[in-house]
Amino acid sequence: MRTTLKRGVGRGAGANGDGNGHAVFPPGPVSAVTRYRQPPPPTRTGLSLFWRILVGTLLVVVSVGAALAGGSYLYFHQSVEAVRAHSPDVKVAQKQLDVTLPGAAAIALIVGYDHRDGPEGDLESRSDTIMLLRADPETKTITLLSFPRDLWVDVYCPPKPGQSAPAVTQDKINGAYSRCGSGGTLETVRHLTGLPVNYLITVNFHGFRQIVNEVGGVWMDIDRRYYNKNIGTAETGYADIDVQPGYQRLNATHALEFVRYRHFDSDFFRLARQQAFVRAFKQQVGQNSRTDLVRKLPGLVSAITKNVEVGVGGNNELSGKTVLSYALFAATLPPGHFFQSRLENLRDDAAYDVIADPADIQKAVNAFEHPDVEAPKVANAAALGRRLPRKAPPPARTAVTVLNGNGVAGAAANAAAQLRDRGYRTVDPPNGRQADAPAQSFHSKVYYDPRNPEAKAAAEELRKLISPADVEPKPTTPPLRALDPGAMLLVVVGQTFHGQITPVRERAVPKRQPAFVRADPSGAEQLLQPLRAKMPFTLMVPTVLERSSTADSSKPVRMYWVKKDKKAVRMVFRSGASEYWGVQQTDWDDAPALADKSFRHILKDGRTYDFYYTGGKLHMVVLHWRGGTYWVVNTLLDSLSNETMIAIAKGLKPLPAA
Repeated sequence: MRTTLKRGVGRGAGANGDGNGHAVFPPGPVSAVTRYRQPPPPTRTGLSLFWRILVGTLLVVVSVGAALAGGSYLYFHQSVEAVRAHSPDVKVAQKQLDVTLPGAAAIALIVGYDHRDGPEGDLESRSDTIMLLRADPETKTITLLSFPRDLWVDVYCPPKPGQSAPAVTQDKINGAYSRCGSGGTLETVRHLTGLPVNYLITVNFHGFRQIVNEVGGVWMDIDRRYYNKNIGTAETGYADIDVQPGYQRLNATHALEFVRYRHFDSDFFRLARQQAFVRAFKQQVGQNSRTDLVRKLPGLVSAITKNVEVGVGGNNELSGKTVLSYALFAATLPPGHFFQSRLENLRDDAAYDVIADPADIQKAVNAFEHPDVEAPKVANAAALGRRLPRKAPPPARTAVTVLNGNGVAGAAANAAAQLRDRGYRTVDPPNGRQADAPAQSFHSKVYYDPRNPEAKAAAEELRKLISPADVEPKPTTPPLRALDPGAMLLVVVGQTFHGQITPVRERAVPKRQPAFVRADPSGAEQLLQPLRAKMPFTLMVPTVLERSSTADSSKPVRMYWVKKDKKAVRMVFRSGASEYWGVQQTDWDDAPALADKSFRHILKDGRTYDFYYTGGKLHMVVLHWRGGTYWVVNTLLDSLSNETMIAIAKGLKPLPAA
């Protein structure tokens, strides 16, 4: 039956040819062969041939791209897996780390060591670098805090099995590593600072050279000539080093020699050199093109995975998502949001141990934990004698209604009480309503009245106290409007609010002071005149010098090729405090160091200057003039005042005819 129905015969057939409406029954014979005629092929045009080739090419590209993407995905995750905690030392220390709270800043402890041999690890060597790094997604800042390796502290070794408390002894801070490994350094730093630590990053300095080589060297500004040749005498009994002054690309050997050098100065300068290296490394990676990064990535990842371990708080494993999020965060960091916190007023005792007062340690920790993103702006205005316009109204003129958006009993009342202590006027919801938001929120919210011209600035200022928080105009939804008494700001404390607003940030408002300088063009002219005919750009004479400074006796001026097709001149000056500052001159206008300027000013002399701040310290002033760039570079410790730096830059004058 199925077969006859399919063929159109039998009871299911159509009407017969006589027009009587009846089907043919019984069916007539049916042929088993059917003849078909294909339509003639269309004429092939050049356009259709082009589309065939294009579609075929796209298919090939998509297939290759998918294969590369899959391979890259596997390669990336294998690389992330390779840097996860795997040595017994780091795996044990990882259990002591704190868990990162959602949306909060994360702190990593970086421990650089010399070597580790054997399956259990040779912990006899001391850690060469101990540095805290803080990344804050709310303020978009990265902050560094380094510790002198000879800092005298209480060393805490984690309790061993059967012990209930850590073993405590006094030693240099780098002795914590030799006594009890990474866990000892971690516990010692936590007790010293009182800070939670979410990540532990250990770096083998034997791999330092490999990492620097993979990125093709690191562009750094070298403040003076560094030279030592160990010939076995007491005066030369240190590691060899031979690094010239000026902005240059350091190879791996010279970079390591520079960051570890401390033969004829102190640990304070060594810390500054290490932080300068980190800053320069970030600048260079941020300036690399995507093509360069893709080309260098396999070797760089290989060097990192062989020499770096990362422990994660909560005894969790490092994820690829975490690596990518922090890499993107560092790459998109706004200019001037990279801070360096330092211990002040350090002193050496008779045994050459470094001593720090607890008050100075706490001051450095506060600056590290609460970087002031307004510091460069405030310091810059003071140095130029300008007044910053006040955007936000004072707290006394800011009315705030606080709502509970995290479900924690008393959260809104607690936040409102703390805001009142800061001088804000708090207003309860109308008609005796409960201060509960209609829905819970992850981030806190600061809503402002868009009709008030001061409200948004006030919201941005209050956001700093309950960060992480989002600033938005007041919504028009009826449930939230019913809780708004008409205050300038409506605050919803979210799940990221943990009961405490941000502590008061101590900001020492700088006052403008006279530049500490003297006029002295003659010595610099004599140094530069022999180089005039050899340079493709106009040389500038620093006619104004820091008052206690003279040209460095070791290497006062250097002419060199900074790049294959770019020349440079570096002048080195030594201050009365035995610190070195310099003037760099070149026609290379897109060097990595010039990327992250804080401000650009056209001063009264009509010339254009770029200012580069580290916190509130002016580290570099760059003059752009007729195709040349002229950099006034502060000392390693940024000891020259901001006003002095500006005066030296304004004193740069074209080299007169001989």
